[in-house]
Amino acid sequence: MAEQDTPTIDLNADLGETTAGNPVADDGAMMSLISSANVACGFHAGDPKDISATLAAAAKNGVTVGAHPAYRDPAGFGRRFMDYSAEELKAEIMYQIGAIATLARVNGTEIKYVKPHGALYNTIVHHEAHATAVVEAVKAVDPHLALMLLPGGVAVDIAKQAGLRVIIEAFADRNYNSDGTLVSRREPNAVLHDPQEVAERVAHLARTGTLTAVDGSTLQVDADSVCVHGDSPGAIDMTKRIVATLKEKNIEVRSVL
Repeated sequence: MAEQDTPTIDLNADLGETTAGNPVADDGAMMSLISSANVACGFHAGDPKDISATLAAAAKNGVTVGAHPAYRDPAGFGRRFMDYSAEELKAEIMYQIGAIATLARVNGTEIKYVKPHGALYNTIVHHEAHATAVVEAVKAVDPHLALMLLPGGVAVDIAKQAGLRVIIEAFADRNYNSDGTLVSRREPNAVLHDPQEVAERVAHLARTGTLTAVDGSTLQVDADSVCVHGDSPGAIDMTKRIVATLKEKNIEVRSVL
């Protein structure tokens, strides 16, 4: 976000991941705080009944909904690379978007964007074949859908060349390397845990479009949306602190779509 008189920022969270009554996040509490919800499509987590409940909650709270498709890997929660052919991956992405679009419609809302989940999200930063498959799948289902992505990856260029709107995403509680990549979760400083530190970081990003990397350098991010993780310990309290800090600084939480 470039600096402006009344800055806005979209807050998104990954929801709809409850499976067989076993919740991953407090979807109801998160829905009252965020402006966009990335709703699981059943391939990494979530079942039709619980996905439907999340979509109904989004409609009730006026939260914009995005499809959150993944590699078909429920055992690994979609966090492992799957060596699909491009044709198979394209078909599976179209299948997931189509399914959740139907559930969204009957629950009084609609899908406005697509955010790939987990390993798929990270893979298409550099994997051209899988990035192309995702972009082609989204465009085939609905060319008006936006695609939420990390900045700087090959998927961004492919999506823009295909005429899709790209939503650039940053992460509230993750540290960044100086090249703009996320610090690996294998590193001890990958995740930020102090709620006020995270809240101030999001407010700074909303006003300046920049983040501070782990080496102290300044990264130009210009993010349209910031992800707040709903499944981490203390997620609700941290998100409440973010929302309160943004309000104190006259920054509006508002969907980018």
